[in-house]
Amino acid sequence: MSRSPLDTDGHGTHTASTAAGSAVSGAAFFDYAGGKAVGVAPGARVAAYKVCWNNTCMDNDILAGFEAAIADGVDVISVSLGAVGGVAPEFYMDNTAVGAFRAVRKGIVVSASAGNDGPSESTAVNIAPWFLTVGASTINRQFPVDVLLGNGKTFTGTSLYTDAPLGATKIPLVYGRYVGSNICEPGKLNATMVAGKIVLCESGVNGATAKGEAVKIAGGVGLILASTSGYGEQAMTNAHVLPATAVTFAAAVSIVRYIDTDRSPVATIVSRGTVVGQSTPPFPRMAAFSSRGPNRHAPEILKPDVTAPGVDILAAWTGANSPSQLKSDTRRVKYNIIAGTSMSCPHVSGIAALLRQAHPDWSPAAIKSAMMTTAYKVDSSGAVIGDMSTGNASTPFVRGAGHVDPNRATDPGLVYDAGTDDYVSFMCSIGYTTKQIAAFTADGSVTVCSTRTGSVGDHNYPAFSAVFGSDKRTITQRRVVRNVGSNVWATYRARITSPPGVRVTVRPGRLLFNPWRKTREYEITFEPQTTEVITGKHTFGSIEWSDGQHSVTSPIAITWPPSSNQIAEM
Repeated sequence: MSRSPLDTDGHGTHTASTAAGSAVSGAAFFDYAGGKAVGVAPGARVAAYKVCWNNTCMDNDILAGFEAAIADGVDVISVSLGAVGGVAPEFYMDNTAVGAFRAVRKGIVVSASAGNDGPSESTAVNIAPWFLTVGASTINRQFPVDVLLGNGKTFTGTSLYTDAPLGATKIPLVYGRYVGSNICEPGKLNATMVAGKIVLCESGVNGATAKGEAVKIAGGVGLILASTSGYGEQAMTNAHVLPATAVTFAAAVSIVRYIDTDRSPVATIVSRGTVVGQSTPPFPRMAAFSSRGPNRHAPEILKPDVTAPGVDILAAWTGANSPSQLKSDTRRVKYNIIAGTSMSCPHVSGIAALLRQAHPDWSPAAIKSAMMTTAYKVDSSGAVIGDMSTGNASTPFVRGAGHVDPNRATDPGLVYDAGTDDYVSFMCSIGYTTKQIAAFTADGSVTVCSTRTGSVGDHNYPAFSAVFGSDKRTITQRRVVRNVGSNVWATYRARITSPPGVRVTVRPGRLLFNPWRKTREYEITFEPQTTEVITGKHTFGSIEWSDGQHSVTSPIAITWPPSSNQIAEM
């Protein structure tokens, strides 16, 4: 462990350069992803705070990092960390949430990762309403590596290997399960059976690059890494230490079938380098690993908020660690390609910095609102952004309000604002005690919740999430919007896309703004339709306010009570 600010891991260097790195020509990871690299807000100045040591981030260190950043007067805090295992702690027990609250109270935007524990539901972390919570999606660049089998079939995977290629001649192929370890654990592979062969390994326990290392130590010359079934159409790209490719679970099943049925299974691995701009598959798509909602502690607050690029992102890297993060790997690089919501978070942090420069009077909530209500939800083919875990369209519990659009966010038309008092009222509405709320305020003030009215659903959020009880009683939520457009005499009209099974009404359906009336209130009502059969746990819709120039769009998520006619789906 380095007792200094030095980044000995690479994670912090990668995220910081993504948010605000200066432009560099000829950036690349060896021969992959070559070109000009630049951070989202290259004119911003970066202050880095080391709060993690030996891959562990202690609560007190995190809170100390927040306090130092607040004291230094930063404008944006980028938080590419979160609770382990996809289980968000109660807000008052989470020092990341406490530190973020104190920062937002000082006018600092806090952008945070949703987590990498998808595709299961309710795995999102950093889910308090004062966070700007970010999911991860793909870009239009891939690193395809093909597996060519002896039976003539080809399966395309992904990898970043820099060794000499295997060549066209096919060589023996074995399954890790039959040669000592299905997951290719170090020291468990039979060297006699592995030497000179390509080994197919399953995911789990040890890391992807560690599996390749184990194969290499045992004398193997290539690795095929099987993704998990839950990841669906996604396999993970890694900087392997030998020729390798990661393939989908379905592809791996076919390859194992070939191994089981052929007397002398053979294969080779061929890289196609960097491929940019292919129309198939479309982009962006939601990463299977990206953590999802509903919100574990406040289901009326829809999380994540937005999605941004978080798959196979090229950014700066430390000289103190290898690209594979293996101690045996002696390679050192200036840039590395990795994936995670840790990578998508600084994209949004950079956008927040640009918006803060463009609109210095906007609050953190207004900046978040601008990004959410202008986000897009369609991919390059014009379809709804897909979910790689299912192959189907993603939902707001996966993509949030949609993919960030920096240019549109500079002129959102209307914003949903909120401040410290609103967040305190939110904590009262979810039942927090005076003592629990005091952990956030830390100024000796005493919160009397009995004097505060309003439900969780009334928090002025730029998205709607309603949870029906067993009685399926009609739910009404209230919002306030402020006109920040150049037209001070604007008239906005509502357009509703009702979720299946719900009748949605908005009152008033028209909002009139003028120079002396810049804010307007409205209420939205969700009424279950008893004549319509719902076949899932959740249904989705949206509300759009438009003045003909701006489209201020918020997702609507409805959660239904369990019943015999419902089938769980995400």
